[in-house]
Amino acid sequence: MTEEKLQLHDTESNLDADTKRRDSGRPTGTYDRLIQPCVAELVGTAFFVFVGCVSVIENVEAAGRLQPALAHGLAVAVLVACLAEVSGAHFNPPFTLAVYLCGGIPMKMVVPYIVCQLIGGVLGATMSKVMTSAEHYATAEGAAFAVVQSDMQVMGAVFGEVAMTCLVTTVVLMSAVNSKSKNPMAPFLIGCTVIVNILAGADVSGTCLNPARALGPAVLTGHWTYHWVYWVGPLSGGLVAVVLVRLLLGDQKLRVIFK
Repeated sequence: MTEEKLQLHDTESNLDADTKRRDSGRPTGTYDRLIQPCVAELVGTAFFVFVGCVSVIENVEAAGRLQPALAHGLAVAVLVACLAEVSGAHFNPPFTLAVYLCGGIPMKMVVPYIVCQLIGGVLGATMSKVMTSAEHYATAEGAAFAVVQSDMQVMGAVFGEVAMTCLVTTVVLMSAVNSKSKNPMAPFLIGCTVIVNILAGADVSGTCLNPARALGPAVLTGHWTYHWVYWVGPLSGGLVAVVLVRLLLGDQKLRVIFK
């Protein structure tokens, strides 16, 4: 009888230890819940914009669109894989808004996330300027978006930003937020979607898909011509993706109709 009690006590002790071990991994402090995710968004966005800008500034003619497409897409995939468990790895204001509207993050994190992403965009563009030569930087127009040169191109550029941002945001929501279709390969899928979009639409709009990616180079170079395109297009595309998921593609928890 005594031996059985001892075994029972040992079992309960092990269970208590396991519970404490699991609980210790949960973010309970202010830093883990609020500050660290914002730091991750700032750092992740900074490195994404840094790699993206350098890939454009140092792009060789023989590589064409392939060099910036691979650089942007692979950077996204790596950063999402590393930081998704910390902040969700948005690195993009439209993604943050879309994830919030689909119940993925609390409202109190939306503004801090977006502010950190915009600061990260400026920081990343600054890093790219420090790294590259003045000659290459000037030739690439500071990696600012100079694809749209006239009013005749604006409609196509805006539509391209809306459609391509809608596509990548839908992939984000379906692979990382929607419980029915969550996929451990989400970083790879999101990165591939970025690559596909740049290969398809870089010559139409520059394939920004991200106001933070556009803001950094604009601040560093003072290039504000048609800058609004890279806010209106991506934000609208993100909202269209939310409508698709909440009305048609999401699971019963996300859908607001056809329950």
